[in-house]
Amino acid sequence: MILSDQRILEEIEKGTIKIDPYDRECLGSNSYDVHLGKWLATYREHILDAKKHNQIEYFEIPDEGFVLYPHIFYLGVTQEYTETHAHVPFLEGKSSTGRLGIDIHATAGKGDVGFCGNWTLEISVKQPVRIYKGMPIGQLIYFPVEGEIEVKYNQKKNAKYSGQPDRPIESMMWKNKF
Repeated sequence: MILSDQRILEEIEKGTIKIDPYDRECLGSNSYDVHLGKWLATYREHILDAKKHNQIEYFEIPDEGFVLYPHIFYLGVTQEYTETHAHVPFLEGKSSTGRLGIDIHATAGKGDVGFCGNWTLEISVKQPVRIYKGMPIGQLIYFPVEGEIEVKYNQKKNAKYSGQPDRPIESMMWKNKF
């Protein structure tokens, strides 16, 4: 079951969902549109290693936009900071974004109850496309949780992505033991 626009508004009023900046015009019938922040990043190395801390380089999207190219993996970030304290948030691309050949996440579309931060986007494109900071990039949908949460994400000692800033965050796989 997905929360409707009225239920999302109720949860914002209760403080269980926070979106900053918030714009009522971005609230759809059962989702909230999020926008591309001003920062992108790419990995410094061509070959990534899951056991290594792979470094990224940041760059700001200029006012005239930035062209993304296929075969380059970009990390982006939402303009919006969000908190979700009682629901499971899912980030999906907008159909308009998809119709430009832009994928905004490789695998990480689901957040956890207790996620607080800006969303890092895992961006790839099918053909070259110019993008702009502030453009609509995705939509958040919220699912209710069945049962009590023992430990919310922002309370976990090993939460690698809690409190994400307004810049993309690289993979923290290297912090896992395997």
